[in-house]
Amino acid sequence: MQDVRFDLPFDTPVSEHLAYARERHLRWVRERGLVRSQAGFEEYVSWDLAQAAARTYPYASADGMVVLMNWFSLAFLFDDQFDAGRPDRADRIAEVARELIVTPLRPAGAAPRVVCPITLAWAEVWEQLSHGMSLTWKTRFAASWGRFLAAHCEEVDLAARGLAGSLGVAEYTAFRRRTVGIHHSIDAGEASRGFEVPAQAMAHPLMERMRDLAADTIGFMNDIHSFERERRRGDGHNLVAVLHRERGCSWAEAADAAHRMTTACLGEYLELEARVPQMCDELGLDAEQRLRVEMGVEAIRHWINGNYEWALTTGRYAAVKEGPVATAESAGRGSVDDLLTV
Repeated sequence: MQDVRFDLPFDTPVSEHLAYARERHLRWVRERGLVRSQAGFEEYVSWDLAQAAARTYPYASADGMVVLMNWFSLAFLFDDQFDAGRPDRADRIAEVARELIVTPLRPAGAAPRVVCPITLAWAEVWEQLSHGMSLTWKTRFAASWGRFLAAHCEEVDLAARGLAGSLGVAEYTAFRRRTVGIHHSIDAGEASRGFEVPAQAMAHPLMERMRDLAADTIGFMNDIHSFERERRRGDGHNLVAVLHRERGCSWAEAADAAHRMTTACLGEYLELEARVPQMCDELGLDAEQRLRVEMGVEAIRHWINGNYEWALTTGRYAAVKEGPVATAESAGRGSVDDLLTV
């Protein structure tokens, strides 16, 4: 279903630093041990996360783009570490996740207490990503990042107990909003351009709802585009699979229903986005504050459209896999390499 299209009423730019940053990023990934085999490296390259970062953070500096690509790598690779054939891995994932959660709460540059390639990489990346940002922003990011990682552990626990796909549509929708990890990803858009959305705008119900709808839209799009990959792995945490099971409908009917749900979320988001100037009036924001709000809305758009454009071509969601990657996925693993050990 990777070729499923959506009608997005806006285009977003791509960073001019893509080629420069990609080269340095791929070297960093190998140097930090985030890929450990040639097969793992080739699979990682096929995902083209560099393109994803260049589309979702198009105005980052050249060196800032490298940092964002590096962050993407450790987040995506950690997401793939669960092995359905080894449910005992859930405990190790929870241990590593706790370390990733507390890293933003420690002084910058503090060494991780749980050591593996992913925790070491995150300690390095967080120091760079958060540089120059306020404590308010760091706290907001840390909270969103923590909720995402806690939800990831819940997802792994359900899978370990053979309960993946057991949630109903309503439960799954709320759960997916946390597991997709979009709130902190939008927050990173501020760091990528060195600005911060005014606190009173971030706390406004309109902005909160827009961010939730963006997370829903992106999460559901992702479920549709990644369906073949997740089905191969036996992963029931997918909107199409949940609809298929709950409604007793065909896969095609479930996919159509998922597409309608996604389109509805996008439509509501666009309606609310049109009310942002009214929100700024209500809050009495000055011209400089309004500009920062507009940039914050741009960060949301960059994620909706940038992630969509990347998903259509990334090898991560390819319908067919071969070699060690296919063997790993058929065994329930998302990654060729084990990154949870030293």
